[in-house]
Amino acid sequence: MDMLFFDSVDKLGRIVLTATMVYVLIVLVTKASGKRSTSQLNNFDWVVTVMIGSLGASTILLKEVPFIEGVASILVLYLLQFLVTKYASISPQFSSFILSEPRIVFYQGQFLPDAMRAERLTGQEIECAMRSEGINNFDDVEAIVFESDAKLTVIPKPTPTEASANSQETENTISQSIAPLM
Repeated sequence: MDMLFFDSVDKLGRIVLTATMVYVLIVLVTKASGKRSTSQLNNFDWVVTVMIGSLGASTILLKEVPFIEGVASILVLYLLQFLVTKYASISPQFSSFILSEPRIVFYQGQFLPDAMRAERLTGQEIECAMRSEGINNFDDVEAIVFESDAKLTVIPKPTPTEASANSQETENTISQSIAPLM
């Protein structure tokens, strides 16, 4: 009969040793790979992170997965992530293919239902993003952008003082930064 809570000291020792080694490996490789591995995650980075976690768990818990094979698979994923993101940084076409594009979901007092539907966002999520920025009135928002990392960025309208001081310049700057996202 299988033991539910404890099987053997040997298995427990193997798990403790392997978990320690996998932990050290992942911490060191994540540190070496830079901020990209620990920043706000876009879809691509999230998938790689989940895969690395799964490989780490398999290496720790499954006796059938030798430590060196688990390490090799984790290192290959980090290498592939580095190569893909490096190429994406020099190729706009590849970057567009691999990463999600930001999208405006609210603009000049109006929800954009087609954009919201395509991104599967609700009005409540947009309102939550506004509240987290300390904005409670839709009239105070120029636009809300759904970013590549699934974060909602609230772009407030210029205050009346800012608007009167630089009205044409402010209007042009906002329009130029938002237009490509529409």
